[in-house]
Amino acid sequence: MATPILLFDVNETLLDLSALDPLFQTALGDSRLRREWFLTLQTMWMTATIVNRYRPFNELAEAALETTGARHDRPLSRLDREAILNGVTKLPPHPDVPGALEQLAASGIRMAALSNGTRKGLTGQLRHAQIARFFEAVFSVDDVHRYKPAAEAYKYAAKQLGAARSRVDLVSVHSWDIAGARAAGLFTIFVRRPGHPANPADAKPHLEVADVGELARNIVARRNQRVARSRR
Repeated sequence: MATPILLFDVNETLLDLSALDPLFQTALGDSRLRREWFLTLQTMWMTATIVNRYRPFNELAEAALETTGARHDRPLSRLDREAILNGVTKLPPHPDVPGALEQLAASGIRMAALSNGTRKGLTGQLRHAQIARFFEAVFSVDDVHRYKPAAEAYKYAAKQLGAARSRVDLVSVHSWDIAGARAAGLFTIFVRRPGHPANPADAKPHLEVADVGELARNIVARRNQRVARSRR
């Protein structure tokens, strides 16, 4: 059986958005509004997809900032907006991520990334986090003008990888991402990071792991077992 290709979500799955908390504390007086901003951003990109009016991630991210500030009667200054948006491009990886990707790469596992961010922004994020070298391909919804969880994004990535969708494993911390990938025919792996519960009203992911480190250990162990059996 061919080894699946791992297709990683980026923001919050691989990169830690909590690094923006000090910027939100400065700009809005409450670091917890970082989560509200990202949820607002998610609502905006899903709306853009449903009504078929695509706007680039950067535009929506800034609009979500303005909306979050207005909701709390705390308009952001231009400098605060720029600081937060620039911070998105310089997010650190979660502590488990670099070692896990190293382990997967050393075992010959194919890996790619799929993000709702722009291609330029995504490439810059992965380079800054020093994990770009692990991915054979990087895909942005800019290529199809349909944000995840729309099926077109997942189907496009699988096609570009030259793989049947059933051979591509979507790895994500987001329940909506898991739902979209599963509906598109991908195998789904849900990462149970703190603050990201699974959606009990949706179909369960095919696999759940505590973090990317656990995923790497499981995949590498299964791959080694297959190799050992083939040599008997």
